[in-house]
Amino acid sequence: MSTAGPDESTVRVALRIRPQQAREKIEGCHICTCVTPGEPQVILGKDKAFTFDYVFDIDSQQDAIYSACTEKLIEGCFDGYNATIFAYGQTGAGKTYTMGTGFDVSIGENELGIIPRAVKHLYKGIDERKQAAIEQGLPPPEFKVNAQFLELYNEEVLDLFDTTRDIELRKQKSHIKIHEDANGGIYTVGVTTRTVNTEAEMIQCLKLGALSRTTASTQMNVQSSRSHAIFTIHLCQVRVCANAENQDNETDNRIMDGSSQMNEFETLTAKFHFVDLAGSERLKRTGATGERAKEGISINCGLLALGNVISALGDKSKKSSHVPYRDSKLTRLLQDSLGGNSQTVMIACISPSDRDFMETLNALKYANRARNIKNRVMVNQDKASQQISALRTEIARLQMELMEYKTGKRIIGEDGMDSVNDMFHENSMLQTESNNLRIRIKAMQETIDAQRARLTQLLSDQANQVLANAGEGNEEIGNMIKNYIKEIEDLR
Repeated sequence: MSTAGPDESTVRVALRIRPQQAREKIEGCHICTCVTPGEPQVILGKDKAFTFDYVFDIDSQQDAIYSACTEKLIEGCFDGYNATIFAYGQTGAGKTYTMGTGFDVSIGENELGIIPRAVKHLYKGIDERKQAAIEQGLPPPEFKVNAQFLELYNEEVLDLFDTTRDIELRKQKSHIKIHEDANGGIYTVGVTTRTVNTEAEMIQCLKLGALSRTTASTQMNVQSSRSHAIFTIHLCQVRVCANAENQDNETDNRIMDGSSQMNEFETLTAKFHFVDLAGSERLKRTGATGERAKEGISINCGLLALGNVISALGDKSKKSSHVPYRDSKLTRLLQDSLGGNSQTVMIACISPSDRDFMETLNALKYANRARNIKNRVMVNQDKASQQISALRTEIARLQMELMEYKTGKRIIGEDGMDSVNDMFHENSMLQTESNNLRIRIKAMQETIDAQRARLTQLLSDQANQVLANAGEGNEEIGNMIKNYIKEIEDLR
């Protein structure tokens, strides 16, 4: 898949502060975070201030977070832009709730997370674009939507669409490989890809994967995610070229059967990663032992590797240094999202309680570094669409040159080289001067007409004055003056 010219896009970072839990209130924990009113800034403790792109306080709602962080990313997918949104934070900070990757049948409409809202937005956008094309008399675009759901558990990439409940059996069955294409894009081989036609089907896929995800209880979180989860939506659309819609009928879109016009089509693709990272944790606080401790170590190793990648990309002094994407499968899977071809939003989830002060401080520092990362965002077009676009641009350029030859602006010299005609420039200058003179003449004519009208009015007033002073005995003089006035009126 080819891509159009790249643009730089910085990783946007949002901060979400979850409400205090009942247990924290009972144990007397104090709130140590303070959001600056009217500013995307949070102050931790007495003097540690951090500024992000968005800050959501403890009373923030799910719809506000979706509107600020995700809406534009979904709209960008329809134009061929990749997107990633990932949640980071300590265990129990609200990442899974924010993303909507947990399966809870009792959850209300207002509490839906980012992924269910994005799915609804996606299918609504598909319907709207089809309807808009029909209203404009154009062929409706064709859409194909696929979904994948992976989890990274103890550095093993597992397929969450695999319904096998036993993790060891899933590991044995899993042969998922991570590869890089010629354009630097990351893709996986061996993972289940489901074609999804409706919003309800997509939500069902999300629920199926969420039920297969590895969770366990720790001292810090009753239902702690023990793996990183990546839910990916692939969108492919075939639509009438946006530039071709406005072209004249005399260009290369010609008549097919004498009455209908050929349409040029382009194929755009986009992928949207929704990433719910497992929570960073300290073993002393989680009380993890055995398998839980092993999981915690693996989680922290992956997050450490992710932090190293963020540091390498975000530190201006390390611009030319090696970026350690291959240190972890997590960073390998997210290579597109950090420094690659993707519009990326990071949501840092934190606890407001003072007992989590150090974890919160580390999360804020982690997120602050991510703001310096610049991605190379490109529209994903197939090669044929890109070639058509390039040819259309070339045709427009050649048509402009042809017009310049016809008007005499360009000429072929004796040496066979084309050049700009000096006479054309001279003619342009003379035309400009002529137009300026016409404007001056018009202004002078208007002045003359105004003065003539004023003179006529003065003569008329003077004659009327003489007539008034002539009296009744000078009838002959009066008649002469009346004739004079009539002549003045005729002059007007």
